[in-house]
Amino acid sequence: MTTNDYVRAFAGAFVLISLALGVEASPLFVSKHFLWVTAFVGANLFQSAFTGVCPLVNILHKLGVKDGPARCS
Repeated sequence: MTTNDYVRAFAGAFVLISLALGVEASPLFVSKHFLWVTAFVGANLFQSAFTGVCPLVNILHKLGVKDGPARCS
């Protein structure tokens, strides 16, 4: 897996988990404040599209994960 793959997987997992914990209709509901995690992930993805700064990518590079070509298929 490349850094792009990891970023997509982590972002998707964090959004789904925070929604499951933050939406009252969910059987896993804990607190509506978990929706702030969803907002943070979305804001971070949005700003990284324009600035190229992504904290997760920096962490993955330090762990030795290689960059790869961007894929949308």
